[in-house]
Amino acid sequence: MSETELVLRSRRVVTPQGTRAASVAVQDGRIAAVLPYDAQVPAGARVEDFGDDVLLPGLVDTHVHVNDPGRTEWEGFWTATRAAAAGGITTLVDMPLNSLPPTTTTAHLDTKREVARGKAHIDVGFWGGAIPGNVKDLRPLHDSGVFGFKCFLSPSGVDEFPEVDQEQLAAALGEIAGFGGLLIVHAEDPGHLDAAPPPHGPKYADFLASRPRSSENDAIAGLIALAQRLDARVHVLHLSSSDALPLIAAAKREGVRITVESCPHFLTLTAEEVPDGATEFKCCPPIREAANQDALWEGLADGTLDCIVSDHSPSTADLKTADFGAAWGGISSLQLGLPAIWTEARERGHTLDDVVRWMATAPAALVGLDRKGAIEPGRDADFAVLAPEETFTVDPQALQHRNKITAYAGKTLYGVVRSTWLRGRRINDGSTLTEPTGQLLERPADGARRPGARPTG
Repeated sequence: MSETELVLRSRRVVTPQGTRAASVAVQDGRIAAVLPYDAQVPAGARVEDFGDDVLLPGLVDTHVHVNDPGRTEWEGFWTATRAAAAGGITTLVDMPLNSLPPTTTTAHLDTKREVARGKAHIDVGFWGGAIPGNVKDLRPLHDSGVFGFKCFLSPSGVDEFPEVDQEQLAAALGEIAGFGGLLIVHAEDPGHLDAAPPPHGPKYADFLASRPRSSENDAIAGLIALAQRLDARVHVLHLSSSDALPLIAAAKREGVRITVESCPHFLTLTAEEVPDGATEFKCCPPIREAANQDALWEGLADGTLDCIVSDHSPSTADLKTADFGAAWGGISSLQLGLPAIWTEARERGHTLDDVVRWMATAPAALVGLDRKGAIEPGRDADFAVLAPEETFTVDPQALQHRNKITAYAGKTLYGVVRSTWLRGRRINDGSTLTEPTGQLLERPADGARRPGARPTG
């Protein structure tokens, strides 16, 4: 331990073996050892003692719309990664749409990386996109290091990223399965959406009726059947309908390679509380009723749901009109996901060990980042320090993302992020953030970050 540079000490360290008092030794940006709390500090090492504040692994958010380049007025790498760092997130994976160009070719990926370089306060990876006509681009994107491919089964909301039909879905998934890749799917069936009453006006009940649970349920059932036939790996994005949980559980028992995520807004907000005209709550699929939310939490508890990620999808304020039919659909929550989930989880009898599994370990495993998502030797020294018993009231103006719009405004939440650490360096001290030191990550064959991934600054 003579080369240890830093020791982080807490009475509560969340490790894969459970929460315990420990000292975490850091060397060359990685965790060198997890030692007893009162272990002797190696000569020359700096000690940070957090007392009863909890030391967590840095969270991993695999569903973030950064919108940069092209719609940078909606967000951007600088602001998105600052918000993430302020919220205890140390790794994010950027979605391939809402930027111009979308990440659907290697040239577009190169553009995205060039824009991100120098602006990332945390580590950033990229999804590719599967759209009509780009099957030939999927393997080159995979070889260039994207973590997988996103597609929509219904309109995405932006013309440059069209949805795929069933024939196009099968072609894309067959290609992706051929090289062992991952397809992540916005699963809403367009036929059910077309048959539902169109969204219009300020009443949330009318918007909810326009996105029925059956749309999700049937889309997921079809995806399961296709994945089973092709022996392909698929991931369901932002599950909203709890009715789909039995289908997913049965598929997992039958060996279908399917994983599923949900989001803080589905797990902490309910349709019953959405005021008319409050389109900061609009997202697709929608926030559903309290009973549906209870069932989603049961799915987390029994392992049917694998992980929780933000689906941070911001826009400018002018796009959040009071008409649920016309307003942009997306919820901004990068900075607030951890306290929002912890507030609800603690009420339901869950622990921070559970929260870490859902928001750090499982998302890291989803994308093969085996140096992220846990406090154990060999992992990157990425941490969040949390005061879990402290509360704060959400002030939109205190948020770091570009447009100060949030469905959590005025809510009192448990869990104050004291600091955030990236590879052993404190990047957020609770009030200020350092200059960007994040790296651009690529999907490596062995599940670790590729050698040569470099700092963005």
